[in-house]
Amino acid sequence: MTQPFSRRAFLQLAGALGGSAAVYRTAYGLGLMPAGASPGRPDLAPLSKAGRKSVLILGAGIGGLTAAYELSRKGYDVQVLEASHRAGGRNLTIRSGDLVDEVGRPQVCRFDRDPDLYFNAGPARIPGHHTALLGYCRELGIELAPFINENRNAWVQDDSTNGGKPLRNREYATDTRGFVAELVSKSIHPAQFDADLSPEDVARLREFFRQFGELDADFRYKGSSRAGLATHDYTSPSELKVPASFKDLLHSPIMSTLNFGDSYDQSAMLMEPVGGMDRIVAGFMAKVGRLVRTHAVVEKITLKDRSVEVVYRHNGRTQVATADYCLNSIPSHLLAGLEHNFPADYATGLAAIPRGKLSKIGLQSRTRFWEREGIYGGISWTMQDITQIWYPAHGIHRQKGVVLGLYNFNDAVGEKLGRLTHEQRMELALSQGEKVHPDYRSQIESGVSVVWHRMNHMLGCSARWSEGLRKQWYARLQAPVGNHYLVGDQMSYHPGWQEGAIHSAFHALADIDQRVRASQAQVPA
Repeated sequence: MTQPFSRRAFLQLAGALGGSAAVYRTAYGLGLMPAGASPGRPDLAPLSKAGRKSVLILGAGIGGLTAAYELSRKGYDVQVLEASHRAGGRNLTIRSGDLVDEVGRPQVCRFDRDPDLYFNAGPARIPGHHTALLGYCRELGIELAPFINENRNAWVQDDSTNGGKPLRNREYATDTRGFVAELVSKSIHPAQFDADLSPEDVARLREFFRQFGELDADFRYKGSSRAGLATHDYTSPSELKVPASFKDLLHSPIMSTLNFGDSYDQSAMLMEPVGGMDRIVAGFMAKVGRLVRTHAVVEKITLKDRSVEVVYRHNGRTQVATADYCLNSIPSHLLAGLEHNFPADYATGLAAIPRGKLSKIGLQSRTRFWEREGIYGGISWTMQDITQIWYPAHGIHRQKGVVLGLYNFNDAVGEKLGRLTHEQRMELALSQGEKVHPDYRSQIESGVSVVWHRMNHMLGCSARWSEGLRKQWYARLQAPVGNHYLVGDQMSYHPGWQEGAIHSAFHALADIDQRVRASQAQVPA
């Protein structure tokens, strides 16, 4: 009689033929593994010395540092190769003396040496629902402070509105909503609704809009204290500001900014690390810095049957590293240009994903002039190329501060900025900033510009996934090829955010953990 072929024996045969990858896929097919990786922080099985696995991580951005931290804690042999002179990826905080590694146009920051004078050139805020990142901040002892995103005392400026003169955010928002509420309330008639909507219901609806827009008893908008007062003498009766022209407000493209603070990732409560966003990088590096090798430029990646081999240049010397698994956060468009033996369709997908061309300029000011205007943190908007001006909430009432004088996320403007020298970018920021703050130019002492599609080892910002590109390539690129995984915020549904990078690492780590657990099933009972 033929002896039954056990699941363990079948897994051992699969392992002998195809390694742990084959064991994992076979175990999944037998229903021994859960479908899909856990979306949360994976609980990796600790490895014994006898069962240690090696992992090579390409890129010391937040995704790579997360993976190094989790793997090293559970007994994996980890090495991180970073092409740049620094860890962090696009998590970049610039201070006095720091290098801005732009291709062909390197800069050195000339801010004063002061812990409050810094500029977050990459991520600058953390939404309250980014629980994975916040969890690491708690675990790594990174102190957080509130980030002021929306400030009704900040300015909005558009050449087509108010003669090009800036309006307070509160004026623009209040007047716009007041006029809209007036139009809506006057257009409500019982006959327009289903029969079961009573006149009392209609009256309640009109009353809602009256309060929403602060309309008068005749449902007309004539101004509101929400827009601020014409005078601030609180010993006298208040005087309302004269509303702006509704026609001007309606036709201004700046109307699109009204709901900015209501969007999922921009609504309160937002946070920032005390001392700069790179405090997160420092927190991880305190744990895994010994594993990170900077100035290590990858030149070739070779997938082998049960490992991955990487050739890289370090301090002018060619070196080779081999590991059981490889987590790769090199930007996909750069990765596509390296020498490799990836499957043809995988390589095509890598090159198909475009990158954003975001830019920022940080400006050190000799005085905190915005505080004299009643602005403490928050963002002013303009329809010019600079788009936004940010004001620091830290260091209130000190002598100096660093404002973000340009934050552009329009690719066409990004192309324009990339063609300018740093001095030309500064002139653009100053000339356009003067339309928001008339004495702007006289206040600025020095500045630094970061144009991400010109930054060395990046040549682009976050991945620009369209619905069509995701349908065509996302699943293919997210799945491992052999023992190689593509990670980073580029492999998430939240590109451009550190939370996306962390979850991409979680996804890959959970898959590796399942494969390792499956390979352990080859050991005789």
